[in-house]
Parts: sequence; structure tokens; C-alpha cells
Amino acid sequence: MTVQPREKTAKTVTAKTARPVTSAAAGTPAGGGAGAGKAGRPAGGRSWGTAALPWGLLAPTLLVLALVLGYPLVRLVTLSFQKFGQAQLWGFKPAEWTGLDNFTAILGDSEFWQVVLRTILFAGGAVVLTMVLGMLIALLLQRVSWWVKVLVNIALVASWAMPVIVAVTVFKWMFDTDYGVLNWLISKLPGVDFNGHNWFASGPEGLTVIMLLVVWGAVPFVVITLGAGLTQVPKELEEAARLDGAGAPGIFRYVTLPILKPIIVMLTTLSVIWDMGVFPQVYLMRGGHPEPEFQLLTTYSYTRAFVVNDYSGGSAIALVTVLLLLGVVAVYMRQMLKIGEVE
Repeated sequence: MTVQPREKTAKTVTAKTARPVTSAAAGTPAGGGAGAGKAGRPAGGRSWGTAALPWGLLAPTLLVLALVLGYPLVRLVTLSFQKFGQAQLWGFKPAEWTGLDNFTAILGDSEFWQVVLRTILFAGGAVVLTMVLGMLIALLLQRVSWWVKVLVNIALVASWAMPVIVAVTVFKWMFDTDYGVLNWLISKLPGVDFNGHNWFASGPEGLTVIMLLVVWGAVPFVVITLGAGLTQVPKELEEAARLDGAGAPGIFRYVTLPILKPIIVMLTTLSVIWDMGVFPQVYLMRGGHPEPEFQLLTTYSYTRAFVVNDYSGGSAIALVTVLLLLGVVAVYMRQMLKIGEVE
């Protein structure tokens, strides 16, 4: 009986056991080439199924969005290129294609441009006021005790969840000509008499009141979002800046703002879109009949379509509004891409 050396036995065992492992790693089982083909097809099938699974899960939602949003948008574009009034609505006359006549009419109307300017000023003022107040309140909540923070958050959520009709009723009472709380408080100042003052006698004052109503409903979302973002600011960076001699304004400018920039850009863009689309606040505050000096793009389009019964003109105004909002979205996407490149 011949005993093989230990090194030779180990090499022989290693060589025998290495072949199946190498074959399996290469995707070829010990059974031969037929097994390799069968093993490859399921792998490809699993890959295709994995890629198609998210789209299959999203298909019902995409279908509902296409029906709920897609059809109205297509109908809006179609009406904006037609002559469609009350006769066409009741089927007495067929709709007539007019090309760009509706857009030419509204773009050549000076009243339309006044409404556009009024809407931009209204949305710009509301956005700036919302972001400034939201940032100040969010910073304040970082420096108060926990029970004050809880009470303020409860108040913010309550105001955020309040229906628009209830909020409009509260603001109508606050700014009422005869029984308004604000007139009573201002009249308490020495030498000031605001009793019987009508805040809606002029467009600028009335739109300022409506702007405060919009800001009051938008600030809670901004505060809660910025408050969550402030929790992600590293305390080490703030402490290092403080040791370098930076004060509170310097820390906020060079440490806090750069970290919060993506959130601020997102909130600003959303606020612009929401404030340019304000409708119920203006409509309800003016009792369903906004005067010309209170008209914004949304109410102007509604009045043109459903009060004057010029559905094609109202659709053209609405489509121009959509294009303006798409421009805002394009600016937002560009800013977010720049932030991503920097990071």
C-alpha cells in the first residue's frame, strides 16, 4: 500500500472540487450545454419582469390621471382654438375652428394685461410674505421650550386644516366695516379713527386682505417643512462658525441657508404655483362676483367663460395661465439640477 504525500492529496482534492464551482460561476452547470441554455432564459425573464413590475403597479394610477387630468387639458386646448359659446354648448350650432383668433383677441386686450400684472404682483407679494414669515417662525420654534413648540404646531396644523369657507368667514368678520375687530383695534391708537372703514372700497386694499388670507393658510406648511429641514443642519458647523467669530446673521447666511436651499427652492416654486392659482379666496370674499379691480387670472378666466358665456375665450386665458405656470416649473427644475450638480 502506497501512501501519497499530503501536498499531492490536497492538490488532487482541490482540483476535483474546483471544477464544479468554476462551472457554476460561469453559468454552466455540470450537466452540459443544454442546462446552460435553460438556466439563461429564466435569468433574462426575471430581469424583464423586474423592470416591468413598477410600470404594472403604476398603470392604474397613470390611467386615472390620464382620464382626470389628460382629457380636461385636451378639451381646454381644443376649445381655445374654436369659437364655442352658448349656442355651441346647447348644440344649436357646431363649433367653428378659428385658429389663433382667441389668443390674438386676449393678447390685444389691455384689460387682460392688467389682470396679468395684478396676478404677478399678488402672487409675488404672497410668496415673499409666506416665505419670510415661515422662516422666522421656523427659526423661533428652534429656540423655545418643547411645550411652546407643541402648542404652536397644534395651532399651525389647525389653521392649515381649516376649510377655505371657514377661513373666509373669519377674515370677513375681522375686516368688517361696522363690526370688524381690526377696525376696532386700530381705532384704539391715539389720533386714529378707523370706525366704518371699508377695506374693500379699493382694489389694492381688498387684495391685500385676500393676500393675508392666502398667507395665513400657506404659512403652516412652510413652517413645518422648514422646521424639519432645520433639524438636519449639523450643530458642529454652527459651533465652528461661532468659534470663528460669526454672529447669528452670519451663521444663518453661510451655514443654514446653503443647507436649506433645496427646500427653499421647492417651497418657493410650490408657493408661486399655488398663489397664481388662487380662486376660492377671491371668489368667496367678493360674494361670487369679483369686481374688475379684484380680478386675477383664475377668476378672470372663470368670469369670461361662465358669466359672459365665452367658453373659448376663457379657455384661451386658462391655457395662457398654464403656460406661465409651466415656465415657473421650468425655472424650478433648472435650479434643482444646478443644486444637484453642485452637490
